[in-house]
Amino acid sequence: MSSPKDEFRVLSWNIEHNGVDKDGSTARWDLAMDVLDAIQPHVLLRQELTRADRDGQSMVWNEARRLGHHFPFLATATPESANPTGVYLDYEVCQPTNHYEHGTKLWHPVCNPVALLKGATQALSLGSFHLCSWDPATRATEAKRLTTLGKPGMAAIIGGDGNSYPHRLNDRTPLPDWSKVEDRSHYEHRTIVRDGKRISDTVAHEILCGEHEGHPPVFVDLAYYAATELGQETALNPTASLWKTNQGSRQRIDWVLATPQVAGCLTSLRVVVNDDVIAASDHPPVLATFSFSALRRVLSSETAGARVRQSSAAAGNADAFASFTVEGSA
Repeated sequence: MSSPKDEFRVLSWNIEHNGVDKDGSTARWDLAMDVLDAIQPHVLLRQELTRADRDGQSMVWNEARRLGHHFPFLATATPESANPTGVYLDYEVCQPTNHYEHGTKLWHPVCNPVALLKGATQALSLGSFHLCSWDPATRATEAKRLTTLGKPGMAAIIGGDGNSYPHRLNDRTPLPDWSKVEDRSHYEHRTIVRDGKRISDTVAHEILCGEHEGHPPVFVDLAYYAATELGQETALNPTASLWKTNQGSRQRIDWVLATPQVAGCLTSLRVVVNDDVIAASDHPPVLATFSFSALRRVLSSETAGARVRQSSAAAGNADAFASFTVEGSA
């Protein structure tokens, strides 16, 4: 196990409507910031940054200020959804080099900055996704798009709300018993037809994390890795919904995924649930912790593959940035 000073913390969280209630109250947002302050993630992958693009993105910058040494990236809201994704990077650990947005045929565009970690020579791609809540076919398209972040030679960590189910069954989170789900529209949104029967939609997860023809997956589901390789069974705990009772039992629909070489640096994965989390959002945050020293080695290895493209300006600063160290990670 790594010491606390050898940690690289990545947290994904869908904060319901950005923590702002219909009456304008930001009490839930303040609670969420208290939760984040206690965890101090180096990378925050956010979903439902509702209307955060307004007023010069003031809420985005307020959140960055509350987080501390973080630089924010915000994807574009769409005409039908005011809930964009975003990413916050701790610039004392991560130097941003690029920012991409993937939006074609996606319900919510993917926010995708790229960064160099201190002491690393290869870039790490980071993505926040929020798959379509109402259409399995759109979710499959979105998952296909996300696989472009896991091409050979790329290193990536992505996280978000899958609005669907893991394709591997486990006893901690059985799939919904649809006979007990009162919300009829939810049934339509979360099921597909296979072999003439309605079943729970696991297609997006299978695209992202499925093994095919003996080949490894594009991404490793870090909860599954933590449970099977690190003996952390609670990593498979369900996530949403913490509030709704008419959609069946809680399910593990919030995922943090990584390319295989990055997944091997994981030390723990935790679904964070406490009173403040339950009051702040219907989704709990999912926290993936990596060994910083192991991750830095992976991102400095000649065998790790081709470098992610960097802007010329970022490339010019790479040598100075790589000379920094994190205490306990040498």
